[in-house]
Order: sequence, then structure tokens, then C-alpha cells
Amino acid sequence: MFSGELNIIAIVFMGMISVGGIIFAAIYPMLSERSKAKKRLNRVSEKAGPGGRMKMMSDDGGVSRRKQVQDSLKEIEAKQKEKKKKVTLRVLIERAGLQITTRTYFIISIFVGIVSGLLLFLTGSSPLISLGAVFAVGIGFPRWLLSFLTNRRQKQFLTEFANSIDIIVRGVKSGLPLNDCLKIIAAESPDPVGPEFQEIVDAQKVGIPLNQCLEGMFERMPLAEVNFFSIVLSIQQQSGGNLSEALGNLSNVLRERKKMLGKIQAMSQEAKSSAAIIGALPFAIMFLVYLTSPDYISLLWTEPMGRVLLAGSAAWMTVGVLVMKKMINFDF
Repeated sequence: MFSGELNIIAIVFMGMISVGGIIFAAIYPMLSERSKAKKRLNRVSEKAGPGGRMKMMSDDGGVSRRKQVQDSLKEIEAKQKEKKKKVTLRVLIERAGLQITTRTYFIISIFVGIVSGLLLFLTGSSPLISLGAVFAVGIGFPRWLLSFLTNRRQKQFLTEFANSIDIIVRGVKSGLPLNDCLKIIAAESPDPVGPEFQEIVDAQKVGIPLNQCLEGMFERMPLAEVNFFSIVLSIQQQSGGNLSEALGNLSNVLRERKKMLGKIQAMSQEAKSSAAIIGALPFAIMFLVYLTSPDYISLLWTEPMGRVLLAGSAAWMTVGVLVMKKMINFDF
């Protein structure tokens, strides 16, 4: 009897909870919609009140300015992608900092290739090997030299680039126009920063817009830092803003990137030393064996099978060196 009454009470309680849940589920969306509508009315009334109109205008101005900046970034990125596809020999020579024409480059390449082929032919090499050396040295060595000079020039540029940006920041804060700051950098900064900014100054004298001058600078010096600088100035020219603050932040970013690069080089120095020792060990052992027992190791270049083994060893050594170089070089 008592258990039956408990069952009835439990059923009634569960029924009340179910009915309450159904009623809450039906009424809660209406209450939430009313609260949302009330909040929207409050926001509109606040904006429509004293100072509300200015707030709405500032919000609209912020949105339009953000959209303008995004459009400018998209346009700059599109132009840079087009420039990357069109890298000519003339541009490569300019990046290396050489004051020669493409005709002079080809003449030097042909001369170096012919001289190397003649030297190999006169030392007893076969005509086929000498002809291969003409093409390999005549085409490969000048390209390698351009790449080496370009990398060295870019490192020198990055060393002074942050200081040049600081000159612009101080000049703008003191009231100087941007063009005068660029002239100061062109006159006072060392090579290659000074000549690069001198190109911008000379181009502006003949009426070329600053955006195109910066694109030319990025084409001659394809660095991420120059890209940042070009984007900041281009956006400031199109949409306005505090130039000194933007360039000051950019200068801090460039200095932090330089510090990070130094830390990465210091941390990877042990790996580089190990790679250098591993790469030089076969040649050192070969030289020591030649000094102690030359007849034993001379079979490698006097016998046909020895030459094949040397060629295979050289190929595997090249692969190993390239793999180690890829492992210890960090891009960020």
C-alpha cells in the first residue's frame, strides 16, 4: 500500500517536471528574442543619442579603412607575384651589384668556359670531358658567382636597413617630409643601402610614383624586410596614418628578426661544425693513406674499377653534403 502511494507520487512529480519543461521550452525563445530586441534598441538609442552619430561614423570609417588596407595588400601581393615570374638576367646582375651589361656577362662566361676546357685538354683529358667542362664552367660558374654576390650584398643591406628606417622615423617626427628623409639615407648610408635609396630618389625626380619606386627596390633586393617596408609606405600613401609609429614598429620587428637569426646561427653552429668534420673526414683519410702507402690507394685512379668507385663515392658524398646542408639551414 505504501509503495503504491510512492509510485503515484513519483509519477505525478515526473509529470509536473515534464509539463514545466515543455512550457519553458515554448516560452524561452520568446523571452530571448525580446531580450535581444531590447539590447538592439538600447544600442541604437545610444548611437542616436549625444555622441552616438560620431560613434557610428567612426565605426564606419574603421570598417572602410580596414577594407581599403586589405585591398591595398591584395594589390601589392598580386604585383609581387607577377614580378617573381619575370626575373631576367639583367635583374640578376643588378641584384649582385655589378655594373656590367648582359653582353659583357655572356662574353665573360664564354671566355671562362673556353679557358677551363683548354686547361683540361692540355693536361691530358679527353676532348669530350674538355667540351663538357666548357659548358659546365661557362654556364654554372657565372651563375654561382651571381648568387654568391647577391647573398653577400643582401646580408650587407640587412645590416644597415633598420638604421635607415630609424632615420625616417626621426625625420618624420621632427617635421621633415618623407622625400627629404629618403635623400638623407641616400647620401649618408653606406653601400648597398645608400645606392638603393638613391635609385628611389632619382626615380622620383623624373616623376615616377613612390609605389613604383618601391616595387623596383623590391625587385632589386627581394627580401622580406624590403617587402614590409614597401607595404607600410604604400598603405600610408593610399590610406594615411601615423607613418613614424608604423615605421618605428617595423624597425623593432626587423631588429628582433636579426636577433632571432643570430640565435639560430649560434644554436646551429655545433651541427655545422659536425657536418664540416664529417664532410672533410674522407678526404683527410684519403690524403693520409696516400702519404703512408701511395701504391695501395693509387689503384682508385689508375684502374677503371677504381675510377668507377671514385665517381660513385663522389656522388654519394655530394648527396650527403646536400642533405646535411638542408638539415642545418633554418628558414624563418
